[in-house]
Amino acid sequence: KSVLQLSVHEERIRKKVWATVSKFSGVTSITMDDKTGKMTVVGEVDVPVIVKKLRKICNAEIITVEVVKPPEKKPEPEKPAEIVAFPVTHFSYPYQYHSVVVEESNTCVIM
Repeated sequence: KSVLQLSVHEERIRKKVWATVSKFSGVTSITMDDKTGKMTVVGEVDVPVIVKKLRKICNAEIITVEVVKPPEKKPEPEKPAEIVAFPVTHFSYPYQYHSVVVEESNTCVIM
Protein backbone atom coordinates (compact mmCIF):
# COMPACT_ATOMS: atom_id res chain seq x y z
CA LYS A 1 0.00 0.00 0.00
CA SER A 2 1.48 3.32 -0.99
CA VAL A 3 0.22 6.87 -0.63
CA LEU A 4 1.22 9.46 -3.24
CA GLN A 5 0.81 13.23 -3.16
CA LEU A 6 -0.31 14.59 -6.54
CA SER A 7 -0.99 18.10 -7.77
CA VAL A 8 -4.04 17.57 -9.95
CA HIS A 9 -6.01 20.69 -10.83
CA GLU A 10 -7.96 19.61 -13.91
CA GLU A 11 -10.30 16.75 -14.67
CA ARG A 12 -8.37 15.79 -17.81
CA ILE A 13 -5.12 15.39 -15.84
CA ARG A 14 -6.93 13.35 -13.20
CA LYS A 15 -8.18 10.97 -15.90
CA LYS A 16 -4.65 10.61 -17.30
CA VAL A 17 -3.33 9.81 -13.81
CA TRP A 18 -6.00 7.13 -13.27
CA ALA A 19 -5.30 5.60 -16.69
CA THR A 20 -1.54 5.59 -16.13
CA VAL A 21 -1.68 3.95 -12.68
CA SER A 22 -4.28 1.38 -13.71
CA LYS A 23 -2.07 0.14 -16.57
CA PHE A 24 0.58 -1.18 -14.16
CA SER A 25 0.39 -4.91 -13.50
CA GLY A 26 -0.13 -5.86 -9.87
CA VAL A 27 -2.37 -2.91 -8.95
CA THR A 28 -5.26 -4.19 -6.83
CA SER A 29 -7.09 -0.96 -6.04
CA ILE A 30 -6.75 2.80 -6.54
CA THR A 31 -8.40 5.52 -4.46
CA MET A 32 -7.96 9.25 -4.74
CA ASP A 33 -9.00 12.12 -2.50
CA ASP A 34 -9.59 15.17 -4.71
CA LYS A 35 -9.51 17.68 -1.83
CA THR A 36 -6.08 16.72 -0.51
CA GLY A 37 -4.65 15.33 -3.75
CA LYS A 38 -3.62 12.04 -2.16
CA MET A 39 -3.78 8.82 -4.15
CA THR A 40 -3.62 5.40 -2.47
CA VAL A 41 -2.38 2.50 -4.60
CA VAL A 42 -2.75 -1.04 -3.23
CA GLY A 43 -1.00 -4.01 -4.79
CA GLU A 44 2.37 -5.48 -5.59
CA VAL A 45 3.83 -2.65 -7.66
CA ASP A 46 7.11 -0.77 -7.95
CA VAL A 47 6.20 2.64 -6.51
CA PRO A 48 9.22 4.61 -7.83
CA VAL A 49 8.38 3.51 -11.37
CA ILE A 50 4.79 4.72 -10.92
CA VAL A 51 5.99 8.07 -9.58
CA LYS A 52 8.43 8.43 -12.49
CA LYS A 53 5.57 7.95 -14.98
CA LEU A 54 3.26 10.30 -13.05
CA ARG A 55 5.88 13.08 -12.96
CA LYS A 56 5.54 13.32 -16.74
CA ILE A 57 1.85 14.23 -16.21
CA CYS A 58 1.85 16.21 -12.93
CA ASN A 59 3.88 16.78 -9.76
CA ALA A 60 4.03 13.53 -7.76
CA GLU A 61 5.74 12.55 -4.50
CA ILE A 62 5.82 9.42 -2.36
CA ILE A 63 4.36 9.99 1.11
CA THR A 64 4.27 6.49 2.63
CA VAL A 65 4.84 2.91 1.57
CA GLU A 66 3.46 0.11 3.76
CA VAL A 67 3.44 -3.65 3.50
CA VAL A 68 -0.07 -4.97 3.99
CA LYS A 69 -0.28 -8.62 4.97
CA PRO A 70 -3.50 -10.51 4.22
CA PRO A 71 -5.29 -11.86 7.30
CA GLU A 72 -4.36 -15.41 8.20
CA LYS A 73 -7.02 -17.98 7.54
CA LYS A 74 -7.63 -20.66 10.13
CA PRO A 75 -7.80 -24.16 8.66
CA GLU A 76 -11.15 -25.79 9.22
CA PRO A 77 -11.13 -29.26 10.77
CA GLU A 78 -11.92 -31.95 8.24
CA LYS A 79 -15.13 -33.84 8.76
CA PRO A 80 -15.11 -37.58 8.12
CA ALA A 81 -17.07 -38.63 5.08
CA GLU A 82 -20.40 -40.28 5.72
CA ILE A 83 -20.68 -43.90 4.66
CA VAL A 84 -23.94 -44.67 2.95
CA ALA A 85 -24.81 -48.33 2.40
CA PHE A 86 -27.36 -49.36 -0.18
CA PRO A 87 -28.96 -52.82 -0.16
CA VAL A 88 -28.12 -55.01 -3.11
CA THR A 89 -31.30 -55.45 -5.13
CA HIS A 90 -29.85 -56.48 -8.45
CA PHE A 91 -26.60 -57.39 -10.14
CA SER A 92 -24.79 -55.36 -12.71
CA TYR A 93 -26.07 -55.20 -16.27
CA PRO A 94 -24.47 -58.16 -18.08
CA TYR A 95 -25.51 -60.65 -15.42
CA GLN A 96 -29.04 -59.48 -14.66
CA TYR A 97 -30.68 -62.28 -16.64
CA HIS A 98 -29.04 -64.83 -14.29
CA SER A 99 -30.57 -63.42 -11.12
CA VAL A 100 -33.99 -63.21 -9.59
CA VAL A 101 -34.75 -60.43 -7.13
CA VAL A 102 -36.72 -61.30 -4.04
CA GLU A 103 -37.98 -57.93 -2.77
CA GLU A 104 -39.22 -59.04 0.65
CA SER A 105 -35.80 -59.80 2.08
CA ASN A 106 -33.67 -57.64 -0.27
CA THR A 107 -31.55 -60.57 -1.35
CA CYS A 108 -30.73 -62.01 -4.73
CA VAL A 109 -31.05 -65.63 -5.64
CA ILE A 110 -28.96 -66.93 -8.56
CA MET A 111 -30.52 -69.71 -10.57
